[in-house]
Amino acid sequence: MHKRMIVGALVIMTLVQGCGYNRLVSLQQEVEKQWAQVQNVYQRRADLVPNLVATVSGAANFEKSTLVEITQARASVGKIDASQVANDPAKFAEFEKAQAGLSSALSRLLVVVERYPELKANSNFLELQSQLEGTENRISVERGRYNDVVQRYNTAIKSFPTMTYAGFFNFKEKPYFTATAGAEVAPKVDFNTPATPAK
Repeated sequence: MHKRMIVGALVIMTLVQGCGYNRLVSLQQEVEKQWAQVQNVYQRRADLVPNLVATVSGAANFEKSTLVEITQARASVGKIDASQVANDPAKFAEFEKAQAGLSSALSRLLVVVERYPELKANSNFLELQSQLEGTENRISVERGRYNDVVQRYNTAIKSFPTMTYAGFFNFKEKPYFTATAGAEVAPKVDFNTPATPAK
């Protein structure tokens, strides 16, 4: 009886391996690795924000409400535990919304800065702005790579015969990054609006 159980276990292991279980594990690990890279570039951006805010806040008459908005957006990003986001579509949407809020606040900051010649001439600010722009590009690239590995993984778990056992082994569909609502509309920029003095 004991011998039959061992043989049965070996047969099941061989069938599971032959069905592509190990391939699913490999694809799932690719998704997790790429998710870690997405988190890495978002963290780089979050680390730049305090230096950017400190540099900008030194400018005379700079709009304090803009800086408060950035600080609050960064804090809302920090409240989300990113370790489980890729496995939960609701948390993923919450994470994406918080990151979009920070992106929007930073974009508004860079538009407002155009009204402050002393900031545009500040070498520290220019360096931070360059790093921030580079980081935004990295975020875009890493999100695209994440979507690529998620597409391979999701295709695998939805394909026959894999779909017949993927759910049994708890392989669940992963969410994609999508464009934020209204992203298809170009923002309107007006550099002629007078600066609002700080309160």
